[in-house]
Amino acid sequence: MAASAAFGFSIFSFAASAFVKSTHCRKCCCILACMASNQIFSIVLRRRWFFLAIFKDPFRRGQHILVLCDCLKPDMTPIANNTRADAARVMKAAEGEEPWFGIEQEYTLFEKDGVTPYGWPKGGFPGPQGPYYCGAGAHSVFGRIIVDAHYRASLYAGINISGINAEVMPGQWEYQVGPCTGIESGDHLWMSRYILLRVCEDFGVNVSWDPKPIPGDWNGAGCHTNYSTKAMREEGGMAKIIEAIEKMKLKHKEHIAAYGTGNERRLTGRHETASMDTFSYGVANRGASIRIPRVAEAEGKGYFEDRRPASNMDPYVVTGRIIKTTILNEA
Repeated sequence: MAASAAFGFSIFSFAASAFVKSTHCRKCCCILACMASNQIFSIVLRRRWFFLAIFKDPFRRGQHILVLCDCLKPDMTPIANNTRADAARVMKAAEGEEPWFGIEQEYTLFEKDGVTPYGWPKGGFPGPQGPYYCGAGAHSVFGRIIVDAHYRASLYAGINISGINAEVMPGQWEYQVGPCTGIESGDHLWMSRYILLRVCEDFGVNVSWDPKPIPGDWNGAGCHTNYSTKAMREEGGMAKIIEAIEKMKLKHKEHIAAYGTGNERRLTGRHETASMDTFSYGVANRGASIRIPRVAEAEGKGYFEDRRPASNMDPYVVTGRIIKTTILNEA
């Protein structure tokens, strides 16, 4: 068994046969020694059928699996940074609305020195932005072999990954996860991030989730979140889309606070972003807080894209915040 801990959950790699033996009573309790505030404490990892996500292990393959577990205190309550627990509650309350999420994860590859973006000249800069977005050729695209390896590994694992593309800044990439229903969105995105880190480890490359890794006239990195409910996807759904967006307008500050750290360096009103100080939406407007796709306008139904989340956002927090605002009317 191998383990990796992050935030309020942990990822384990098991041989499938050993996992079945350890969970025959529907609960897997493992003790981790973790450092927090210079003190060692124990965390219980609990397996519940509706709290657990299982994926095939693309690195060990065969009968190995990757398991996403809750982190709980000894009294079986979630630890302070277990954001998954609240997201699961929210998604359960809203499951009748059938919320779908599609998340566009942007990230930046860096050389092993952690200073030079992948493909950039050391101590210098590449040519200005323009030819890199969805580009082809060694002169404008850097790291495709790494990105393709991550894509194949994610497909093998069973992650609902639906696409990849080179981004506006050289060395920056994006992949899409979804559409996923409810809590599945956060589970799949977190596991995809873990797999990306493992793949980059093999290539000797670092991954940055920073929303503005390079200052100046370079695009930042976001995590655009596409969202719809059953009512939005049905005939006349545009009215429901506008209704949800108007609710989000009233909670703009709360959403910004939940959408990642360092986002003020990215949401400036430049480089295909809206200013974080104002809320806006529009059809096919990449400079708005929320974009309504042209096809949704044409068909009168569909989904909308929240362009505010940063690349380092917690998908449990972001998807939960959207549900709280648009469906549950929670503060």
